[in-house]
Amino acid sequence: MKATLAILTIGVVPVSEVLPLLTEHISEQQITHLSLLGKMSREEVMEDYAIDPGEDPLPTLLSDGKMAHVSRQKIERALQGVIEVLDNQRYDVILLMSTAPITGLVARNAILLEPMRIIPPLVASIVDGHQVGVIVPIEELIDNQASKWKVLENPPHYALANPFWDSETKLIAAGRELIESGADVLMLDCLGFHQRHRDLLQKALDVPVLLSNVLVARLASELLV
Repeated sequence: MKATLAILTIGVVPVSEVLPLLTEHISEQQITHLSLLGKMSREEVMEDYAIDPGEDPLPTLLSDGKMAHVSRQKIERALQGVIEVLDNQRYDVILLMSTAPITGLVARNAILLEPMRIIPPLVASIVDGHQVGVIVPIEELIDNQASKWKVLENPPHYALANPFWDSETKLIAAGRELIESGADVLMLDCLGFHQRHRDLLQKALDVPVLLSNVLVARLASELLV
């Protein structure tokens, strides 16, 4: 029986560049990509996922190429509903392509891969005491970083660069800022960053660079053998 994979995203996430990492073990025909908000208009998104009192904001990229702040609690409930549908369709692996602070998701049959749960301990085991510099795409995400990276021996340093609208010069400047503050390993912590960004930094700054989507895609590929 051939393994099947469902890639689940919240907003607009370019998954095409991680497909080669997955199709080493599985044909593209056995991979399904579903985006919760990616095909909705901004008006539709805000009608269904607006932040009510007591709810937490979650920034995400919409189909108009701009960021929106939606309700994390509503997104979590909607994601769980989609996961239950995929579970009933007997997918072997469900990959949540998001580094958002999403919690409480459960799959009964499929293997559910959540970057927020997987990447921090994996990175901690790789860097083993080195000083990590984390590049995040928008300032609003920095507040969540301290709890996310608490597994690291040394608290990381942070810098901002966005893979969608910032220049290569801005990305290199962010990396250089982190190195000057003492970082000797860089982490691109946004699924919009791809291998060309990693290669750019490694060539310009001569420093090891880890990439969220490569780490989680390689793990997923191992489960599809």
